[in-house]
Amino acid sequence: MRRNVKELLTAAKDASELMLDLAFAAVFFDDDELAREVIRLEENMDATVHELRILCMVAARSPEDAEQLAGVLRMASSIEEIADAAEDIARVVLRDLGVPGELRDDLRHAQEVTARVKLRPDSSLAGASLRGLALPSETGMWVIAVRHDIDYEYGPGPDTVLAEGDVLFLQGPAEGVDLVRERAGGERYRLGVPQTQGRLSNLERAVDILIELKNASEAAVGLAYSAILFRDMGLAREVSGLEDTCDELYHDLEQWVLRAAGDLEDSELGELRALLQIGSSAEAISDAAQEMTRVAERPEEPHPVVAAALSKTDEIVADALVTAQGAAAGKTLKELRLHVGTGMEVLAIQRDGRWLYRPRPGRELAEGDRLLVIGPEEGVPQLRELTGDVRDQEPALP
Repeated sequence: MRRNVKELLTAAKDASELMLDLAFAAVFFDDDELAREVIRLEENMDATVHELRILCMVAARSPEDAEQLAGVLRMASSIEEIADAAEDIARVVLRDLGVPGELRDDLRHAQEVTARVKLRPDSSLAGASLRGLALPSETGMWVIAVRHDIDYEYGPGPDTVLAEGDVLFLQGPAEGVDLVRERAGGERYRLGVPQTQGRLSNLERAVDILIELKNASEAAVGLAYSAILFRDMGLAREVSGLEDTCDELYHDLEQWVLRAAGDLEDSELGELRALLQIGSSAEAISDAAQEMTRVAERPEEPHPVVAAALSKTDEIVADALVTAQGAAAGKTLKELRLHVGTGMEVLAIQRDGRWLYRPRPGRELAEGDRLLVIGPEEGVPQLRELTGDVRDQEPALP
């Protein structure tokens, strides 16, 4: 059945975000199958964006229509650039360049990882609904997408029934991956701690910079969507600032990689090529995010289909203010366990006019903090009750 512009734009956005998660997960697990999923999604993306461009041209019946639909096409191009960057990251794994163990160590300290799990013939998950399986409470992992044969279901609901051969894409703590893999009939990853060598201190510094670059570029994408949906020029400026930060980080990465080259044998230089490729792709993602905000910066309203596509996806962006009336002030994100209690993930914290992106679990909240979060719409009232935010329970940012 032929899809409309809103459906195509939504599908492209969901696919690009999944590609980004899977690409970094492929690096984390050194998993060729995860990398191939990214390539498969990219092929679907090409077809989706091509169809979207055709529909936009057909739908433009006046200069005013064309002006508004130009914003849709700009968004589509930026989303496609993000997908292309994710594909480049995945190909680092498929080329067997070698990824430093230090990089996997740093990724392992992340609050969440993304994993791919296929249901085997002896899986205990086949034939059950996501509601019945209760994977979040039993494993800490949330199903963010399911591939049924060649069709992807983004943000599956609790009534989604799994079948043998389905491929699950999940997010959660690293220790939850093996729990799901066992229930799916697969083998454990049994992640070991890579050996580190003192002579790689320059490489360790390069890896730290790359992780910061990765986090900043991902935050830029989330904030760019928010800036467009809510026409928030403040958020658009934050994205621009993040893009500048990513440029500086990539410059620093190049310097530390060059220093690290003197510490390595010729046979190990592929690891440095991998770092530069991943860093270049992350920097390209921030460029695409900044380009996307041009839609919000134009004086005319974006085409209604843009807001419809962003607001009807399975996750929304919202905010919450931390006040003395709530229980959040003085507690860390880890203690609050927002993802478990509300389903919301903190993208950034605004404090004293400045944004802190992708805060770590140990970050303590203070009265006056503004949380920018992403998650299901029904989680917003719960989050605001926790933070003591007494504004009208509307998901949109002011």
